[in-house]
Amino acid sequence: MAITGIVLGILLSIIGIAGSILPGLPGAQLGYIGMLIFHFMVDQPFSTLFLVIWGLINIGLLVVDYLLPILGTKKFGGTKRGNTGCIIGTIVWIFLGPIGILIGPFLGAFLGEYLHQQSIKKSFKAAVGAFLGFVSGVLLKVIISVIMLGYIITETIKYFY
Repeated sequence: MAITGIVLGILLSIIGIAGSILPGLPGAQLGYIGMLIFHFMVDQPFSTLFLVIWGLINIGLLVVDYLLPILGTKKFGGTKRGNTGCIIGTIVWIFLGPIGILIGPFLGAFLGEYLHQQSIKKSFKAAVGAFLGFVSGVLLKVIISVIMLGYIITETIKYFY
């Protein structure tokens, strides 16, 4: 049972890291589910307080991940159309791998703003804001996901030694 918990915990955490970059997967929340599965299947290595804190971190992360692109777009003079374009651009360009993940959100935000504002300068500026907000959210999710995986790996090593 413990081996199954270890494998599921690590697997979900790794998928969570991927989901932090790829749209459509819950990302860090999958890592947290992996941490919970690991906890309950491997002799409960984490305290209740530890799990509650990480649960709250994940809830906060959902809110921050939603707000960062909006704040970035607003800070740089953009609109909701820039944010919508950022999301659509990410989904459309994701199939080109890492380059698509970087180019897609920016181009999507730019096109969304350009179709709305019809000014290249304003659209570019707003697209930069949406892109920076998007990238900030992704980096934050990846960092949190990697930390959770690190806790699982640390406890796995302790379990075997």
